[in-house]
Amino acid sequence: MASDQTTQADTAGSAIDSVSVLSEDSRRRMFAFVRRAGRAVTRDEAAASVGISRKLAAFHLDKLVDAGLLRARYETPGGIRKVGRRPKVYEPTDAQITVSIPDRRHELLADLLLDAVLTEEADENAAQAAVRTAEQRGRQMGEAAREEIRPGRLGPERGLTVCERLLDGYGYEPVREGPTRLRLRNCPFHPLAAKAPDLVCGMNQAFLSGYLTGLQVNGVQAVLAPEPGECCVRLGPNDTDHDDPMARDR
Repeated sequence: MASDQTTQADTAGSAIDSVSVLSEDSRRRMFAFVRRAGRAVTRDEAAASVGISRKLAAFHLDKLVDAGLLRARYETPGGIRKVGRRPKVYEPTDAQITVSIPDRRHELLADLLLDAVLTEEADENAAQAAVRTAEQRGRQMGEAAREEIRPGRLGPERGLTVCERLLDGYGYEPVREGPTRLRLRNCPFHPLAAKAPDLVCGMNQAFLSGYLTGLQVNGVQAVLAPEPGECCVRLGPNDTDHDDPMARDR
């Protein structure tokens, strides 16, 4: 089973590839025509929509298929059977393109907040429910990652190495400041974090703490350490460990 972090990285790469494919003017206009048609269209129709040859249209359409933006099949338009080879037709896929540099993960934050609303308990307020939900999601992802890679015992150094995969896939831009310290140069939830820092940063810390717990990383904690233009959370040694070499895994 592919890991969540690998899936996120693949999704980001696919989005960039899709944007690159749409950079060509005729290709972009044909893609818009197919999306607006509300039905499968032929190569001839696509070619006529932008005023190019059928052969050139076929080239551009196949590029859009390769990028996952269109799908192709053979069918007679209107469902009427005719003698001879059925024409190749094109229709849009359900793909959605979102590219942000630096990476943003507002959909994750929205999903966590929705879960919090749906599961809020009688003895907690909305903010408490959001933090609880973030911790639970992070823990579940850590448990899934551990089940997949089966890393054995994870001390601070190896644990942070494994964590970097998730953090990089979610746009945190992790940078190793030392064997047991990880700095996160990008906040995936910016600029929403600036609007409600206590809530969003609290959820962020809970999410990363939950991931460490689920992955069973020893000697590392997620702490609030806000810096301008960076993530509000850093990963570092537990207070009892500091940078004691004996606490590190070899």
